[in-house]
Amino acid sequence: MKPRQPIIITILIVLGLISGAFFMFTQSSEFFSSAIFWVTLVLGGVVVFINNSLNKLIDIKKYNMLTEEEKEEYKRLLKIPYFQRLKQSAVEKQGDKDEKDMIIDHGFDGILELDNALPKWWLGLFYFGVAYCIIYLTSYAFTEFAHPYAEYDKEVAQANIEIEEYWKNAPKITIDNAEYNPDNIAEGKQLFETTCVSCHKEGGAGGIGPNLTDDYWINIKEKGLFKNVFYMVYNGSENNPAMRAFGKDGEIPGRDIEKIAAYVYYINQDIPNIAGGAAPQGEKATWNDAR
Repeated sequence: MKPRQPIIITILIVLGLISGAFFMFTQSSEFFSSAIFWVTLVLGGVVVFINNSLNKLIDIKKYNMLTEEEKEEYKRLLKIPYFQRLKQSAVEKQGDKDEKDMIIDHGFDGILELDNALPKWWLGLFYFGVAYCIIYLTSYAFTEFAHPYAEYDKEVAQANIEIEEYWKNAPKITIDNAEYNPDNIAEGKQLFETTCVSCHKEGGAGGIGPNLTDDYWINIKEKGLFKNVFYMVYNGSENNPAMRAFGKDGEIPGRDIEKIAAYVYYINQDIPNIAGGAAPQGEKATWNDAR
């Protein structure tokens, strides 16, 4: 007969299992403020105390059936701290007497088998793994816990909220702080194709609006090409009502105008004079930021 596990250890294990189960189902620590969690915890504690009381009754009955020598051995084991007993059970070797008591003789094949008891720490880990597996599979089947797609959608939604909050607080882009950045060309092209291509055609070749890939410009409001494009998209053209003030009217934010200006600067400087483009209009411009 060996001493049982202290009730405080059992309570801590039950607390860990219940907390782990609630976390898997709620996927946050907010369950600590839930009445259901605390009721479940109390019920779990009651079950532990009931089980402990029944075990004590069983142990008393077993103890009364022991010999005096066995009783003294049991008392000696009780004096050893629990974790020390746990360590000893993990590393202790069985004596010859213990092995003789465990021998199973198959009889017909002459093979002797030892019915060794598994270490308590191993059994504890095994039962914990079984309990965790049951909780995990149940939460996976009936909740969104551990579902990669659900987690991805949740993280993307949170990221979008953070991005939106960032742009709300980010400084607004105006003609004074706008800067050319090659990294904006790809997004600028997309914005150009959804907003400007109906007049300026694909690639800025020109149609209703002028060709944006040559050196001739109807409106020259700034000394630099990039700033001039930003100015025109923001303020519109005095010479052509079709070129309205997208920025001033609030249709396009300054950050997107910066990207459109980066794309127009790119097609004018890096791939100028597109084949089949419209005839030049306005006067030849010399920009201080041209390459």
